[in-house]
Amino acid sequence: MRTFFFVFALAFLLLPVAGSHAQDTAPQSTPQQPSKDQSPSDQEPVNQGKIPVFRKNVTVVSVLFTVKDKHGTLVPNLEKDRFDLLEEGKPQTIKYFSALTDQPLTIGILLDSSKSMERTLPEEKIVASGFLQKILTDKDLAFVISFDISVDLLQDLTNSSRLLREGLNKARINTNTAGMSPMGAPGPVPTARQNQGTLLFDGVYLAADEVLSRQSGRKAIVVLTDGDDVGSKLRLKDAIEAAQKADVIAYVLLITDPMYPSNYGDMSKLAEQTGGRLITVNRPDKMDKAFAEIAAELRSQYTLGFSSTNPVNDGKFRRLEVKSKDGYKVQARKGYYPPNDIAASK
Repeated sequence: MRTFFFVFALAFLLLPVAGSHAQDTAPQSTPQQPSKDQSPSDQEPVNQGKIPVFRKNVTVVSVLFTVKDKHGTLVPNLEKDRFDLLEEGKPQTIKYFSALTDQPLTIGILLDSSKSMERTLPEEKIVASGFLQKILTDKDLAFVISFDISVDLLQDLTNSSRLLREGLNKARINTNTAGMSPMGAPGPVPTARQNQGTLLFDGVYLAADEVLSRQSGRKAIVVLTDGDDVGSKLRLKDAIEAAQKADVIAYVLLITDPMYPSNYGDMSKLAEQTGGRLITVNRPDKMDKAFAEIAAELRSQYTLGFSSTNPVNDGKFRRLEVKSKDGYKVQARKGYYPPNDIAASK
Protein backbone atom coordinates (compact mmCIF):
# COMPACT_ATOMS: atom_id res chain seq x y z
CA MET A 1 0.00 0.00 0.00
CA ARG A 2 2.82 2.41 0.87
CA THR A 3 4.64 1.73 -2.41
CA PHE A 4 1.47 2.13 -4.51
CA PHE A 5 0.51 5.45 -2.91
CA PHE A 6 4.03 6.76 -2.95
CA VAL A 7 4.74 6.02 -6.62
CA PHE A 8 1.30 7.14 -7.80
CA ALA A 9 1.00 10.25 -5.68
CA LEU A 10 4.48 11.65 -5.97
CA ALA A 11 4.60 10.91 -9.69
CA PHE A 12 1.57 13.15 -9.86
CA LEU A 13 3.68 15.99 -8.50
CA LEU A 14 5.73 15.95 -11.68
CA LEU A 15 2.72 17.36 -13.52
CA PRO A 16 1.70 21.04 -13.32
CA VAL A 17 -0.58 21.89 -10.41
CA ALA A 18 -4.13 21.26 -11.60
CA GLY A 19 -6.93 23.79 -11.81
CA SER A 20 -10.00 24.01 -9.62
CA HIS A 21 -11.75 20.96 -8.28
CA ALA A 22 -15.49 20.62 -7.80
CA GLN A 23 -15.29 20.95 -4.05
CA ASP A 24 -17.00 24.30 -3.85
CA THR A 25 -20.48 22.86 -3.93
CA ALA A 26 -22.94 22.67 -1.07
CA PRO A 27 -22.34 19.76 1.36
CA GLN A 28 -24.67 16.84 0.74
CA SER A 29 -25.88 16.44 4.30
CA THR A 30 -26.58 20.04 5.31
CA PRO A 31 -30.33 20.18 6.10
CA GLN A 32 -30.88 23.75 4.90
CA GLN A 33 -29.02 23.27 1.64
CA PRO A 34 -31.01 23.33 -1.62
CA SER A 35 -31.44 19.88 -3.11
CA LYS A 36 -29.82 21.04 -6.36
CA ASP A 37 -27.21 23.64 -7.15
CA GLN A 38 -29.52 25.15 -9.78
CA SER A 39 -33.03 26.07 -8.72
CA PRO A 40 -35.52 28.75 -9.82
CA SER A 41 -34.30 31.06 -7.02
CA ASP A 42 -30.67 30.54 -8.08
CA GLN A 43 -31.28 31.44 -11.74
CA GLU A 44 -30.25 35.07 -11.86
CA PRO A 45 -31.44 37.00 -14.95
CA VAL A 46 -28.99 39.10 -16.92
CA ASN A 47 -30.54 41.90 -18.98
CA GLN A 48 -29.55 41.67 -22.64
CA GLY A 49 -32.10 43.75 -24.48
CA LYS A 50 -35.55 42.39 -23.72
CA ILE A 51 -34.57 38.71 -23.65
CA PRO A 52 -33.98 37.29 -20.14
CA VAL A 53 -30.84 35.13 -19.95
CA PHE A 54 -30.25 32.89 -16.93
CA ARG A 55 -27.02 31.74 -15.32
CA LYS A 56 -26.52 28.01 -15.47
CA ASN A 57 -24.70 25.63 -13.11
CA VAL A 58 -24.83 28.02 -10.18
CA THR A 59 -22.05 27.12 -7.75
CA VAL A 60 -22.84 27.07 -4.04
CA VAL A 61 -19.73 27.75 -1.96
CA SER A 62 -19.60 26.31 1.55
CA VAL A 63 -17.59 27.79 4.41
CA LEU A 64 -16.91 26.12 7.76
CA PHE A 65 -15.92 28.36 10.65
CA THR A 66 -15.66 28.66 14.42
CA VAL A 67 -16.45 31.66 16.61
CA LYS A 68 -14.62 32.71 19.79
CA ASP A 69 -14.97 35.53 22.28
CA LYS A 70 -12.11 37.79 23.41
CA HIS A 71 -10.98 35.15 25.92
CA GLY A 72 -10.68 32.46 23.23
CA THR A 73 -13.78 30.59 24.40
CA LEU A 74 -15.91 28.98 21.69
CA VAL A 75 -19.29 30.66 21.17
CA PRO A 76 -22.13 28.29 20.18
CA ASN A 77 -25.77 28.75 19.09
CA LEU A 78 -25.50 31.98 17.10
CA GLU A 79 -28.04 32.73 14.37
CA LYS A 80 -27.42 33.47 10.69
CA ASP A 81 -28.32 37.15 11.02
CA ARG A 82 -25.37 37.65 13.41
CA PHE A 83 -22.89 37.30 10.52
CA ASP A 84 -21.88 39.21 7.40
CA LEU A 85 -20.16 37.53 4.45
CA LEU A 86 -17.89 39.39 2.02
CA GLU A 87 -16.27 38.19 -1.21
CA GLU A 88 -13.54 40.51 -2.47
CA GLY A 89 -15.04 43.10 -0.13
CA LYS A 90 -18.55 42.82 -1.62
CA PRO A 91 -21.48 41.66 0.57
CA GLN A 92 -22.91 38.22 -0.25
CA THR A 93 -26.24 36.66 0.67
CA ILE A 94 -25.97 33.70 3.04
CA LYS A 95 -28.30 31.13 1.48
CA TYR A 96 -28.00 28.39 4.06
CA PHE A 97 -26.61 28.26 7.56
CA SER A 98 -26.28 25.76 10.38
CA ALA A 99 -24.91 26.02 13.90
CA LEU A 100 -24.88 22.24 14.29
CA THR A 101 -22.33 20.54 12.07
CA ASP A 102 -23.50 16.97 11.55
CA GLN A 103 -21.61 16.38 8.32
CA PRO A 104 -19.15 13.47 8.24
CA LEU A 105 -15.58 14.33 9.17
CA THR A 106 -12.54 13.11 7.24
CA ILE A 107 -9.28 13.89 9.00
CA GLY A 108 -5.64 13.22 8.28
CA ILE A 109 -2.75 13.01 10.74
CA LEU A 110 0.54 14.11 9.16
CA LEU A 111 3.62 13.17 11.19
CA ASP A 112 7.01 14.76 10.62
CA SER A 113 9.38 11.80 10.89
CA SER A 114 12.59 13.63 10.04
CA LYS A 115 15.63 13.67 12.34
CA SER A 116 14.45 16.76 14.25
CA MET A 117 11.39 14.86 15.56
CA GLU A 118 13.41 12.03 17.11
CA ARG A 119 12.72 13.04 20.73
CA THR A 120 9.01 13.80 20.33
CA LEU A 121 7.74 11.25 17.80
CA PRO A 122 6.90 8.50 20.36
CA GLU A 123 4.66 10.88 22.32
CA GLU A 124 3.10 12.20 19.10
CA LYS A 125 1.96 8.69 18.17
CA ILE A 126 0.33 8.03 21.53
CA VAL A 127 -1.52 11.33 21.76
CA ALA A 128 -2.63 11.30 18.11
CA SER A 129 -4.04 7.79 18.56
CA GLY A 130 -6.06 8.89 21.58
CA PHE A 131 -7.30 11.97 19.73
CA LEU A 132 -8.59 9.91 16.79
CA GLN A 133 -10.29 7.45 19.09
CA LYS A 134 -12.16 10.31 20.81
CA ILE A 135 -13.07 12.43 17.79
CA LEU A 136 -14.19 9.82 15.25
CA THR A 137 -17.81 8.67 15.06
CA ASP A 138 -19.23 5.80 13.02
CA LYS A 139 -19.64 7.99 9.93
CA ASP A 140 -16.14 9.56 10.07
CA LEU A 141 -12.88 8.51 8.42
CA ALA A 142 -9.19 9.16 9.07
CA PHE A 143 -5.80 8.42 7.52
CA VAL A 144 -2.13 8.69 8.54
CA ILE A 145 0.80 10.07 6.55
CA SER A 146 4.44 10.46 7.53
CA PHE A 147 6.89 12.74 5.75
CA ASP A 148 10.66 12.96 5.86
CA ILE A 149 12.79 12.39 2.74
CA SER A 150 9.67 10.73 1.34
CA VAL A 151 5.91 10.97 1.84
CA ASP A 152 4.34 7.69 2.97
CA LEU A 153 0.71 6.73 3.43
CA LEU A 154 0.93 4.65 6.61
CA GLN A 155 -2.83 4.01 6.81
CA ASP A 156 -5.44 4.73 4.17
CA LEU A 157 -8.93 6.00 4.97
CA THR A 158 -10.58 3.93 7.67
CA ASN A 159 -12.85 4.16 10.68
CA SER A 160 -10.92 1.52 12.61
CA SER A 161 -9.11 2.79 15.71
CA ARG A 162 -6.94 -0.32 15.64
CA LEU A 163 -5.79 0.21 12.05
CA LEU A 164 -5.13 3.89 12.68
CA ARG A 165 -3.11 3.09 15.79
CA GLU A 166 -1.09 0.53 13.81
CA GLY A 167 -0.55 3.11 11.07
CA LEU A 168 0.76 5.65 13.56
CA ASN A 169 3.08 3.05 15.04
CA LYS A 170 4.66 2.50 11.60
CA ALA A 171 6.14 5.99 11.63
CA ARG A 172 9.91 5.88 12.00
CA ILE A 173 12.59 8.55 12.04
CA ASN A 174 13.82 8.28 8.49
CA THR A 175 16.82 9.69 6.67
CA ASN A 176 17.09 6.79 4.24
CA THR A 177 14.40 5.12 2.12
CA ALA A 178 15.32 1.66 0.85
CA GLY A 179 14.78 1.20 -2.87
CA MET A 180 13.03 4.54 -3.41
CA SER A 181 14.38 8.01 -4.11
CA PRO A 182 12.65 11.04 -2.57
CA MET A 183 10.45 11.81 -5.59
CA GLY A 184 9.27 8.25 -6.11
CA ALA A 185 11.42 7.14 -9.04
CA PRO A 186 12.77 3.60 -8.57
CA GLY A 187 16.47 3.34 -8.15
CA PRO A 188 19.28 2.14 -5.95
CA VAL A 189 19.07 2.45 -2.18
CA PRO A 190 19.81 6.12 -1.45
CA THR A 191 22.05 7.25 1.35
CA ALA A 192 21.13 9.69 4.11
CA ARG A 193 23.73 12.16 2.84
CA GLN A 194 22.18 12.16 -0.63
CA ASN A 195 18.58 12.37 0.54
CA GLN A 196 18.36 14.54 3.60
CA GLY A 197 15.12 16.44 3.68
CA THR A 198 11.68 17.05 5.12
CA LEU A 199 9.00 17.03 2.42
CA LEU A 200 6.47 18.98 4.46
CA PHE A 201 4.85 20.98 1.65
CA ASP A 202 4.66 17.90 -0.58
CA GLY A 203 2.99 15.98 2.24
CA VAL A 204 0.31 18.62 2.80
CA TYR A 205 -0.32 18.87 -0.94
CA LEU A 206 -0.73 15.11 -1.32
CA ALA A 207 -3.02 14.81 1.69
CA ALA A 208 -5.30 17.52 0.31
CA ASP A 209 -5.18 16.77 -3.40
CA GLU A 210 -4.82 12.99 -3.50
CA VAL A 211 -6.95 12.00 -0.50
CA LEU A 212 -9.27 14.72 0.77
CA SER A 213 -10.31 16.28 -2.55
CA ARG A 214 -12.22 13.06 -3.23
CA GLN A 215 -14.18 13.23 0.03
CA SER A 216 -17.35 15.14 0.92
CA GLY A 217 -18.39 16.74 4.21
CA ARG A 218 -15.97 18.30 6.68
CA LYS A 219 -12.27 17.82 6.00
CA ALA A 220 -9.22 18.61 8.13
CA ILE A 221 -5.57 17.74 8.61
CA VAL A 222 -3.44 17.93 11.75
CA VAL A 223 0.25 18.43 10.98
CA LEU A 224 2.79 17.67 13.71
CA THR A 225 6.08 19.29 12.72
CA ASP A 226 8.71 21.90 13.51
CA GLY A 227 7.62 23.61 10.29
CA ASP A 228 10.99 23.36 8.57
CA ASP A 229 10.63 22.16 4.95
CA VAL A 230 13.71 20.82 3.19
CA GLY A 231 13.57 19.43 -0.33
CA SER A 232 9.89 19.62 -1.30
CA LYS A 233 9.22 19.87 -5.02
CA LEU A 234 6.24 22.10 -4.28
CA ARG A 235 6.08 25.42 -2.46
CA LEU A 236 4.06 26.54 0.56
CA LYS A 237 1.78 28.40 -1.87
CA ASP A 238 1.02 25.13 -3.69
CA ALA A 239 0.21 23.33 -0.44
CA ILE A 240 -2.14 26.11 0.70
CA GLU A 241 -3.83 26.24 -2.71
CA ALA A 242 -4.41 22.48 -2.71
CA ALA A 243 -5.95 22.68 0.76
CA GLN A 244 -8.21 25.59 -0.23
CA LYS A 245 -9.36 23.84 -3.41
CA ALA A 246 -10.18 20.69 -1.44
CA ASP A 247 -11.89 22.74 1.32
CA VAL A 248 -9.45 21.40 3.92
CA ILE A 249 -8.86 23.02 7.31
CA ALA A 250 -5.22 22.72 8.41
CA TYR A 251 -4.25 22.61 12.08
CA VAL A 252 -0.54 22.72 12.88
CA LEU A 253 1.02 21.55 16.12
CA LEU A 254 4.37 23.33 15.95
CA ILE A 255 6.80 21.13 17.88
CA THR A 256 9.66 23.28 19.13
CA ASP A 257 13.02 21.87 20.17
CA PRO A 258 16.00 24.08 21.12
CA MET A 259 18.26 21.76 19.15
CA TYR A 260 16.46 22.43 15.84
CA PRO A 261 15.01 25.50 14.08
CA SER A 262 11.25 25.88 13.73
CA ASN A 263 9.35 27.84 11.11
CA TYR A 264 6.48 29.68 12.75
CA GLY A 265 5.80 31.98 9.80
CA ASP A 266 5.10 29.33 7.15
CA MET A 267 3.01 27.19 9.46
CA SER A 268 1.00 30.14 10.72
CA LYS A 269 0.19 31.06 7.13
CA LEU A 270 -0.87 27.50 6.28
CA ALA A 271 -3.25 27.36 9.25
CA GLU A 272 -4.64 30.88 8.89
CA GLN A 273 -5.31 30.71 5.15
CA THR A 274 -7.27 27.46 5.47
CA GLY A 275 -9.35 28.39 8.51
CA GLY A 276 -7.34 26.35 10.99
CA ARG A 277 -4.98 27.30 13.79
CA LEU A 278 -1.35 26.97 14.80
CA ILE A 279 -0.65 25.72 18.33
CA THR A 280 2.91 25.85 19.64
CA VAL A 281 3.93 22.83 21.69
CA ASN A 282 7.21 23.32 23.55
CA ARG A 283 6.89 20.20 25.72
CA PRO A 284 5.57 16.73 24.87
CA ASP A 285 3.11 16.84 27.80
CA LYS A 286 1.39 19.86 26.19
CA MET A 287 0.38 17.81 23.17
CA ASP A 288 -2.71 16.30 24.77
CA LYS A 289 -4.10 19.76 25.57
CA ALA A 290 -3.46 20.91 22.01
CA PHE A 291 -5.34 17.95 20.54
CA ALA A 292 -8.20 18.57 22.98
CA GLU A 293 -8.49 22.16 21.70
CA ILE A 294 -8.65 20.94 18.11
CA ALA A 295 -11.31 18.37 18.98
CA ALA A 296 -13.43 21.06 20.66
CA GLU A 297 -13.24 23.28 17.58
CA LEU A 298 -14.18 20.45 15.23
CA ARG A 299 -17.26 19.78 17.37
CA SER A 300 -18.27 23.47 17.45
CA GLN A 301 -18.22 24.49 13.82
CA TYR A 302 -20.76 26.59 11.95
CA THR A 303 -21.37 26.20 8.24
CA LEU A 304 -22.77 28.64 5.70
CA GLY A 305 -23.29 28.59 1.97
CA PHE A 306 -23.67 31.24 -0.70
CA SER A 307 -23.75 31.77 -4.46
CA SER A 308 -21.34 34.47 -5.58
CA THR A 309 -22.66 37.66 -7.13
CA ASN A 310 -19.71 37.39 -9.53
CA PRO A 311 -21.07 35.40 -12.51
CA VAL A 312 -17.65 34.71 -14.05
CA ASN A 313 -16.20 31.33 -13.11
CA ASP A 314 -12.59 31.89 -14.13
CA GLY A 315 -10.85 29.65 -11.59
CA LYS A 316 -9.07 32.60 -9.96
CA PHE A 317 -8.73 32.92 -6.18
CA ARG A 318 -11.36 35.03 -4.42
CA ARG A 319 -10.92 36.46 -0.94
CA LEU A 320 -13.59 35.64 1.64
CA GLU A 321 -14.32 37.19 5.01
CA VAL A 322 -16.91 36.12 7.57
CA LYS A 323 -17.63 38.87 10.11
CA SER A 324 -19.41 38.68 13.44
CA LYS A 325 -21.81 41.55 14.14
CA ASP A 326 -21.21 40.95 17.85
CA GLY A 327 -17.47 41.54 17.67
CA TYR A 328 -16.49 37.89 18.08
CA LYS A 329 -13.42 36.46 16.37
CA VAL A 330 -14.32 34.29 13.37
CA GLN A 331 -11.88 31.57 12.29
CA ALA A 332 -12.55 30.72 8.62
CA ARG A 333 -10.65 30.11 5.42
CA LYS A 334 -9.46 33.26 3.67
CA GLY A 335 -10.77 32.44 0.21
CA TYR A 336 -11.70 29.87 -2.40
CA TYR A 337 -11.23 28.95 -6.05
CA PRO A 338 -14.37 28.89 -8.22
CA PRO A 339 -14.67 26.41 -11.10
CA ASN A 340 -12.85 27.38 -14.28
CA ASP A 341 -15.59 27.31 -16.90
CA ILE A 342 -13.44 29.32 -19.31
CA ALA A 343 -10.70 26.68 -19.43
CA ALA A 344 -13.26 23.85 -19.57
CA SER A 345 -14.95 25.35 -22.64
CA LYS A 346 -11.71 25.47 -24.66
